[in-house]
Amino acid sequence: MRNTLREKVIAVCDQKIARNGPNVGLSFYAFFANKNDNPELLMEAAEWWIREQKLDHFEKATKIKEMVL
Repeated sequence: MRNTLREKVIAVCDQKIARNGPNVGLSFYAFFANKNDNPELLMEAAEWWIREQKLDHFEKATKIKEMVL
């Protein structure tokens, strides 16, 4: 995972946890705008989430943050 994506994942997880608490769940789509303006980065996130980590569609933000740290 490239550093820019790692930093974005951590920032989004922090934001979601602060707003909704430690049990908030998210999918890899949470790291992107509704308009897919960077398909290469989206596919990198999907590959990491689905193929490499074999995660469910929704996972706790705290778990994802710990994984990328």
